[in-house]
Amino acid sequence: MNILTQFKKDFSLSALTAGLVVVLVGMTSSAVIVFQAAKNFGASTSEAGSWLGALCVGMGILSIFFSFKYKAPVLVAWSTPGAVLLASSASGFTLNEAIAAFLFSSCLVFIFGITGLFEKIMNRISIALSSALLAGVLLHFCLDALTAFKVSPMLVGAMFGAYLIGKKIWSRMTMLLVLIVGVLVSFALGLFQLNAVDFSLTHFHFFQPQFSFASLINLGIPLFIVTMASQNLTGLSVMRAHQFANPISPLLTGMGFLNFITAFFGGFTLNLAAITASIAMGEESHPDKNRRYVAAVVSGLAYLLIGFFAGSVTSVFAAFPVQMIAAISGFALIGTVAASLETALSIQNQKEAAFLTFIIAASGLSFFGVSSAFWAVIVGFATQSLFQLKK
Repeated sequence: MNILTQFKKDFSLSALTAGLVVVLVGMTSSAVIVFQAAKNFGASTSEAGSWLGALCVGMGILSIFFSFKYKAPVLVAWSTPGAVLLASSASGFTLNEAIAAFLFSSCLVFIFGITGLFEKIMNRISIALSSALLAGVLLHFCLDALTAFKVSPMLVGAMFGAYLIGKKIWSRMTMLLVLIVGVLVSFALGLFQLNAVDFSLTHFHFFQPQFSFASLINLGIPLFIVTMASQNLTGLSVMRAHQFANPISPLLTGMGFLNFITAFFGGFTLNLAAITASIAMGEESHPDKNRRYVAAVVSGLAYLLIGFFAGSVTSVFAAFPVQMIAAISGFALIGTVAASLETALSIQNQKEAAFLTFIIAASGLSFFGVSSAFWAVIVGFATQSLFQLKK
């Protein structure tokens, strides 16, 4: 049976919905930060579109390839913390120096992948800590849905009602029902900003890198650290928490290699998705975990399309009300957070370590520009090791 025939057999409406929700949440949550980072380095609007287009094309290619290869939902994304880092560190560096830093960071990712260094580190992290990390990272998305209710009670209230009804009557179609209700109510309340929609093809710009010691040290290395600690570490923990045992090193090697190519067009980093990946990997995508890869393939195809219409699609996503996006992502992750927390606290001799991992990840604590996910793993692992020492 060839790949396309198998895909058609495994295809489902729930997986299609999950894949589209992944893209909707991913794009609306941080695409504007990518544009801002590019602008801060002096990029024009067209050049900023090249950044986003290169990222989306790279994400699409890798998500489709890895998901088909391993028959598992492997979602690739850009690093939002990385984009924030670049946006805040642009002063004093040229656009061409930034490109050189992207190339340097991608080479480091490739080295950590092909040598197996990162895999050795990840193999020391238990399923309890992985599940606790996942629950903590995702918790604030569920809380954001409640915050959105205070701002737009009619919209979020209707979507929550749709969520409960969907869970009761047809759980596989829950998020599709929530999405439909959200769109209809948003239109009825006049919350869509349709006047901001603009259509145009992406113009991919080739940027000549300009290597300098300062840019490699101040941009390249921090970008690599933030990407590995905040994104790839969390993304791999998400996979393990959902019982997907994908090989780590080939994923990093592939991302580092393709990132080296996309970097010439502004693609600053390609890494494993964490938050949005949970949507594709959960039961809402499909009850059969062997068919959930379809959601990631759908997302990959959508990202490819967005890559060639980057500016246009971003303006479409920007038209959606913020409260609707917050509600969709929050409701989509309720089941994952509950299941992950249950798994994390079910292992008797690791409860303390798992709970510390959970609360630190949920706190949003950040030191030295590195997110709470990294520090949660460090503290959790240290606690676990301490409790396992012989008395």
